[in-house]
Amino acid sequence: MPELDISQIPTPCYVLEEAKLLANLELMQRVQAESGGQIILALKGFAMWSTFPLVRQYLQGCTASSLNEALLASEEFGRQVHVYCPAYTDAEMPRLLELADHLIFNSFSQWARFKDQALAAGVSCGLRVNPQVCEVTTDMYNPCGTTSRLGITPDEFHPELLDGIEGLHFHALCESGTDSLERTLTAFEQRFGAYLPQMKWVNFGGGHLMTREGYDVELLIRLIRDFRERHGVKVYLEPGGAVAWRTGVLVASVLDVVRNNVAIAMLDTSAAAHMPDVLEMPYRPRVTGSGQPGEKAHSYRLGGNTCLAGDVVGDYSFDEPLQVGDKLVFEDMIHYTFVKNTTFNGVNLPALAIWTREGELKLVRQFGYQDFKSRLS
Repeated sequence: MPELDISQIPTPCYVLEEAKLLANLELMQRVQAESGGQIILALKGFAMWSTFPLVRQYLQGCTASSLNEALLASEEFGRQVHVYCPAYTDAEMPRLLELADHLIFNSFSQWARFKDQALAAGVSCGLRVNPQVCEVTTDMYNPCGTTSRLGITPDEFHPELLDGIEGLHFHALCESGTDSLERTLTAFEQRFGAYLPQMKWVNFGGGHLMTREGYDVELLIRLIRDFRERHGVKVYLEPGGAVAWRTGVLVASVLDVVRNNVAIAMLDTSAAAHMPDVLEMPYRPRVTGSGQPGEKAHSYRLGGNTCLAGDVVGDYSFDEPLQVGDKLVFEDMIHYTFVKNTTFNGVNLPALAIWTREGELKLVRQFGYQDFKSRLS
């Protein structure tokens, strides 16, 4: 695979490396073939639709969390469309029913409200349940927190209202391993297993980081296969981050270097607008060739280009002093990044590009003033 040539890349720019995406997809294809489960792409984590001609050769469809995502899945992916929203509106439901193959409801009250329409449309309907396991330590990303609004808890479950329901959905993981899935399945079967004989399918949700180095793929295959055989249901998984895990970078340039007790490198990208999880998780992204502050000869705080005081990526050190024009490579910046980007302060969105398997840079999209203006009024 030809090495990424950052000298060709305009900044700021997200660059997806096609060969790395293909490797992830081939692993998922193996999981499907050996487990009998079906993997669908969660658009909330990765929605670079210019790659869909490749992705749809391996995955069975998409899962959407809104009408717009369902439209994108239908128009650009063209296979199965699974839809789950925490709450649906009367206005969007008719169009969703035209698009969805599977429609998942967050509550019995939503099911009652839209049941007749959904069944008349011939959509396979399901309910999201909360197995009440806490495998995610960051509260913001824990779908099974003690006051979570996502999914029906055992105490609120009404089996007498299941007529017309064909599937159950749970989502309890976030960048998790198979040990977390194994514990979640145990809890799910204990709390909702009595209803599985009535079901045609079970959706294991997302958060299965099967493309991470060290992930126990063999156990994942076994868990899916055994569950299918035990209950006689189809099994779906809907990863988002795992599809695009370590498939590309965000390349930025140094615009200035200032000092206020520490040396601060001002970049043409933003943590707040372009790397939102850096502030939300929070976490410290890897920068190629850098070290911890003080580890290498020259330490810098990397600052974003908005006026938000906290728009800071973090503290890093480098072998050589940073100069205006230097390019920095933020690693693993394809999943849950540009799907969450904003134009706060009017900063341009980073361009989108693909580094092809042949070693060529394909600039897919650049953004400008009209992209900023068109969303404001």
